[in-house]
Amino acid sequence: MTLELEGLELEKLNMSENELILEIAIMLYSSGRLSMGKASRLVNMNRILFQEELGKRKIAINYNETDLNDDLATLGIR
Repeated sequence: MTLELEGLELEKLNMSENELILEIAIMLYSSGRLSMGKASRLVNMNRILFQEELGKRKIAINYNETDLNDDLATLGIR
C-alpha cells in the first residue's frame, strides 16, 4: 500500500508510519467504515491485538443485535 501525504512530516508528529496507519485504521473502524477484520489486516495485526489497541483508547467494539443473533445461531442457540 502506498499512501502519500504531502507536507506531513511524521518526525515532527513524533509518529512512525505504522503508528499513523494504526490511527487511520482505528478511526475508520470506530466510524463504522471498516470492520474489525479489515481494520486489523490494514495494520497487519491479529484481531486480539487490534482489540487491545481499541481498549487502550477506550473505544467500544462494534457489536450489535445482528452480530449477537449470528453468534447465537452459530452456537446453535437460535
